[in-house]
Amino acid sequence: RIPLIPRAAGTSLAGQCVGNGLVVDVSRHMTEILEIDCERRRVRVQPGVILEDLNDALAPNGLMFGPDTSTANRCMIGGMIGNNACGSHSILYGTTRDHVLEVEAILGDGSVTSFGPLDKNALQAKLDLDTLEGRIYREVFHAVDDHRTLILDRYPGPDVLRRNTGYALDVLARGQPWAAGGPEFNLAPFLCGSEGTLAIITEAVLNLVAKPTSRLLVCAHFDSLDGALRATLVTVRHDPAAVELIDRRILEPTRGHLEQRHNRFWIEGDPEAVLIIELSGADTKELARRARDLVNDLQRIGLGYAFPIVDPPRMSQVWELRAAGLGLLMGVPGDVKAVTVIEDTAVAVAELPEYVRRIQALMEKYQTRCVYYGHASVGLLHLRPELNLKQPEGIEKFKALAAEVADLVAEFGGSLSGEHGDGRLRGPFVARVLGKEIYEILCRIKSVFDPLGIFNPHKVTAAFPIDRDLRVKAPHAEIPVHFDWSADQGFLRAAEKCNGAGACRKRAGRGTMCPSYMATLEEKHSTRGRANVFRQVLSSPDPLAGLTSAELREVLDLCLACKGCKSECPAAVDMARMKAEFLQHYQDRHGVPLRARVLGGFGRLNRMAARFPDAATALINQTWVKRLLGIHAERRLPALARQTFSRWFSSHAPRASSGTARDVLLFNDLFTEFHEPGIGIAAVGFLERAGYRVGLTRGIESGRVAISQGFLRQAKGILNRSIAWLYPHAAEGTAILGLEPSEILTFRDEAPDLVASRLRAQARTVAERTLLFEEFVVEESRAGKLGALAFNQSPCHLLVHGHCHQKALAGMQPLLDALAILPHAKVETIPSGCCGMAGAFGYEREHYEVSMRIGELVLFPAVRGAAPETLIVAPGTSCRHQIADGTGRRAYHPAELLWQRQI
Repeated sequence: RIPLIPRAAGTSLAGQCVGNGLVVDVSRHMTEILEIDCERRRVRVQPGVILEDLNDALAPNGLMFGPDTSTANRCMIGGMIGNNACGSHSILYGTTRDHVLEVEAILGDGSVTSFGPLDKNALQAKLDLDTLEGRIYREVFHAVDDHRTLILDRYPGPDVLRRNTGYALDVLARGQPWAAGGPEFNLAPFLCGSEGTLAIITEAVLNLVAKPTSRLLVCAHFDSLDGALRATLVTVRHDPAAVELIDRRILEPTRGHLEQRHNRFWIEGDPEAVLIIELSGADTKELARRARDLVNDLQRIGLGYAFPIVDPPRMSQVWELRAAGLGLLMGVPGDVKAVTVIEDTAVAVAELPEYVRRIQALMEKYQTRCVYYGHASVGLLHLRPELNLKQPEGIEKFKALAAEVADLVAEFGGSLSGEHGDGRLRGPFVARVLGKEIYEILCRIKSVFDPLGIFNPHKVTAAFPIDRDLRVKAPHAEIPVHFDWSADQGFLRAAEKCNGAGACRKRAGRGTMCPSYMATLEEKHSTRGRANVFRQVLSSPDPLAGLTSAELREVLDLCLACKGCKSECPAAVDMARMKAEFLQHYQDRHGVPLRARVLGGFGRLNRMAARFPDAATALINQTWVKRLLGIHAERRLPALARQTFSRWFSSHAPRASSGTARDVLLFNDLFTEFHEPGIGIAAVGFLERAGYRVGLTRGIESGRVAISQGFLRQAKGILNRSIAWLYPHAAEGTAILGLEPSEILTFRDEAPDLVASRLRAQARTVAERTLLFEEFVVEESRAGKLGALAFNQSPCHLLVHGHCHQKALAGMQPLLDALAILPHAKVETIPSGCCGMAGAFGYEREHYEVSMRIGELVLFPAVRGAAPETLIVAPGTSCRHQIADGTGRRAYHPAELLWQRQI
C-alpha cells in the first residue's frame, strides 16, 4: 500500500507531486513518440514526451499539438493530461482534454486497460464487465445518470472556458448518451485533470492541429489594469488566437535581467499593464488589416496608449518574456513572495473586470499587493498575492485569502482551478465550490478507481489543510560566508529564489542550463534539484552541518559551474557561486584533496614548470602522475609553451602608432601566458594593426582557478591584489581586455562580491572597464575607430561554439559580430550548451564519462559533421581542448582568425 506519485517535469503549482511514497518519474524512460499518423492527424506518445520535442517532430508535417504551456520546453504530455493543461492559445485550441482521444492506463489492481470513445453497444459491454474496469464504468456512468441536473447546476457553465475543479463529470454530462449529438462516452478526457489520482497513464493518443501559416502580435499598452481588462472584452470579438495580460509587477524585474532585458524591445513607456494579442491566419495582408481594425476599435473608446505590432521572428522574444516574467519576479530578493494560492481561478470573460475589482478589494482588506497576469482571453488571470510565509501573519492571510476567494469563485459561477489543478492547494475547497453532494460523488469515484488509496493520495479529495507541509521556513541561524550575498539578502534567500519553474530541465540544444541534467536526466543534477537541497540544509536547525554534508556534496558533484543558470534561470539562481561557497566550507571541515591542492596552485606550478616546459609537459602526462592526481587516462594535459607570452611581449617591437592611438590593457591570463601564447601574440598583432597601444598586465591573476576549486579565501587575496593593480588603469578609462572568457569575466562577476569591502567600489570600476576581446573589437568597429585593416577576401565558413561564461555574462552576439568583420565569412553558431570540459572537471577521472557525454549531446556531432575546410571557433581554452579530445579537430580563438586573415 505504498502510495505512487506520478511525476513528469514537476512544474505543477498546486502540490500535485508532493507526498509520501514512491515518485513514478516518467521523464527518463517513458519518452517515446510511438506513432505519427499525419493523414488522421493523430499521434501516439508515452507520458514523458516533452511538448516542444513533440512539436519539433510534427513540424515538418505542418502539424502541432494545440495546447501550449509556457513551460513547453520541459513540460511533458503526462503532466499536461494530469493537469488538463491549456496555455496561451486556449481560446483557439482549447485544453488538453479537447485533444486527448485515447489513453492506456494502469488501474488500481495492476491491470492495464485502454480508455477511448464508446458507442452505445461498446459502452454497454464495458458496463457489463465483472472487473475493476467494469466497476469504474458503472460508478462513473451512474454518477452522471443519477445526478446530471445537479452536476450541470453546480459545475461552471460553458461560458467559463477554463474548468478544472474536481473530476470532469460535467464533460461527460454534456455528451452521449445524455445529449444527442454530443461526443461519445469517453473516460480518456475524463482522466484529464485527475492529477494521477485515478490511474497511471502509460500511453496517449492525441489529436493534432495544423500550424498557423501567418501570425502577428499587437502589444497594447495601458495606464490601468482595469483598462486592460475592459479592452479584453473588445479584443475577443476580433477572433484572436491569444490575449495575454502582464502587469507592471511582472515587467519590472525584466529590466536588469541578463537575458530578458533584450526581450523588452517592444515595451513603450512604463505601462501599468499590457495585452499581448496574437492574430493568426493564412494571409499576412489580412492579418495586418485585422490588426488595424483592432487598434482602431480600442482607440475609438479610449483604451490603450501604445500598440506596437511585432512580426515573426521577433514574436518569440515577446513570448519568452511572457514565459519568464513570473520566475523573474520570484527571484526578487526578500521573504515577501508572489505566492500560489488563488492563482488559478477562472470566470466567464464578460465577468473578468468586475471579478478583478472584487479581488482588488480583498487585497486592500488584507493590505496585500497582488500580481495580475495570464490568460485574459479565457477569463483566467493568475492572481498572486505578495505574502511572507515565514511569518505567522503571512500564513494567516494565505489561509484567509484562499477561503474568501473560493467563496467569490462560487458566487461568480467560476472555476477554482482553470489549468493548474486542485492538488493540495485547492483540494480543501472543492466541496466549498461544488457543494457537499458533488464532493461525495467525487470521493466515491476516487474509491472505485483506487480501492487501495495508493494513487497520489490527498489530492483533489481528502486533501490536507493548505498550511500543512509548507516548504518555506524561517532560518534558524545565519552562517559565515565568503561572498557578499547582500544583493540576495543572504545565502539562504539566494537558494530560495528558485521557485521550481524547472527551466533547468531543458533538453540538449535549447540552451546551456543545465548540462549535467541534459546528460543524466536526473532531477538531483538540475539547478532546481540542487537549489532545493541548499534550501533544505540552510533552513535546518544546524545549517553549517548541512552545508558540509555528504548529501549536498553528492548533488553538487556534477555541477560544472557553467553559469548557465545565472542568465537562463528566470530567477537568476547562480549555482556556480553557491557551489564555490559550499566547497570552501566543505574543505574547511573535511580537508583538501591532493588534486584540489594541485589545481588550486595552478599559477604557481606553471611558473615553476615554465623553466623546463618540455620536461614538465612529459612529466604531467605520465600515467602514474595522472593516476596520482585522479586524471583520466584518456586525457592529455595541456602542454606548456616553450616561451611564455609575457617573455615574447617584453621582447617584441611594438608597431609604430600615431600620436592619437588609444591605450588598451591586455589581461594576461594563466592559459595564454603558459600554454597558448600564440593567441596573445595574435591579439597584440591585431590590436596594434588597428592602431592601439597595447599594455600587458604583470604579476596578477583573476582567481578563477581558486574560485572553481572552492579556495575562496585564496581567491579573495588574489583579487584584492589584482583590483589594486588594475584600478588606476580602469579609473583613467583604459579598456581592460581579456582573451580567456572565464578569467576576464571573473572581474565582471565574482570579484565585486569577493574582494575586501574597502575595494568593492574599485572592483566595480574595474568591472565596468573589463571587456572580452571580441566585445572591444565590435564596439570599436561600430564606432569607426578600428584602424586600416586589410583582410583576406577569400570566403570562409566559421562554425562557432561559445564559452559558457561568455554566453551567461556577455552573450554570443559580440563574438558573432566580431567574426562577421571578416569579409565573405559565413558565421554559423553551433546550438550547443556547455562543451563538458568546464576547466578541470572533464579531466577528472570520475567525471570523464559525463564530460564526454555532454560533448556528444550537440557539440561533437556538429564538429564531426563539418566539412574539412570549415574552421571551428571557440574562445575558451577548455572548449578547444574538449573539441580536440572529442573530435580530433583544432578549434581557433577568434583573435587568431582576425589576425591570420590580415594581409
